[in-house]
Amino acid sequence: MRQIDSVSFFTTHHYSQNYNFLVKADTLRLVCQAPDELPFDSASVTRGDRVVVADIMIMPADTIDSVWVKIARDQATQGWVREVAMLPAVQPDDPISQFIDVFSDTHLLIFLAFAVIVTAIYLLRLIMRRHAHIVHFHDINSFYPMLLALLVSASAVFYATIQLFGNESWRHFYYHPSLNPFGLPFHLGIFVTSVWAIVIVGIATVDDVFRKLPFADALLYVSGLMAVCAVDYVVFSISALYYVGYLLLVVYIIWAVSQYLKKSRTRYYCGNCGREMTEKGLCGFCGAVNE
Repeated sequence: MRQIDSVSFFTTHHYSQNYNFLVKADTLRLVCQAPDELPFDSASVTRGDRVVVADIMIMPADTIDSVWVKIARDQATQGWVREVAMLPAVQPDDPISQFIDVFSDTHLLIFLAFAVIVTAIYLLRLIMRRHAHIVHFHDINSFYPMLLALLVSASAVFYATIQLFGNESWRHFYYHPSLNPFGLPFHLGIFVTSVWAIVIVGIATVDDVFRKLPFADALLYVSGLMAVCAVDYVVFSISALYYVGYLLLVVYIIWAVSQYLKKSRTRYYCGNCGREMTEKGLCGFCGAVNE
């Protein structure tokens, strides 16, 4: 048995004594006796229980895992468990960490990717058949939708880059998340800034779309935009892991900007109400026919 150097352990494992976890496994079995004693009693914590790290011990002779962690739910329910068994069964007791945990689940990501692509294809086909407005193809006179799609794509590539080249710093962020970009390492600060930018531009996009289109058309446009952004996230976050995403992002930016410059300019105004129109015909706001 060997006591730990708390500073060294925190540096490599990113948590230490008094750290709070939330149990996500159905059941996590604990041994009530210390690892160097004969086990004869056990306890269990279950999904949704909040536990705290009470002690950490190193057992060099343990061939399975030398790190043992003592966690406690309350005075009556506490015990020891190997770290290798504990970590998959718990998550940090922080909503940001839990959000990261959900979207780091491989099986969930595969399911989401399939669901997103199928839904997006169906929705985009519906929009095209109705000749409704859609970002990149039949866009409105607004810079925000294109900017939002590009921000989502760039953020997905940057997220994958952190997974590839800064995995240890991302692991530390997972245990100690923050929405303040100025209190984080430079690369993580840029990523958090991009997330804030998505939120701000997203709000501006919705506001601008509902000002420029009738309610039903605006709702359909926003739905289509969400589908495009979802596909962008899936495609770029996966392709960047294989280094293809970087070139793909450059091509996508050039294409998206050129599409915006060609197709989103306002060419007409309704002669009756003065609202913007991208083509002649029936005004979606007042119903007047413009020829």
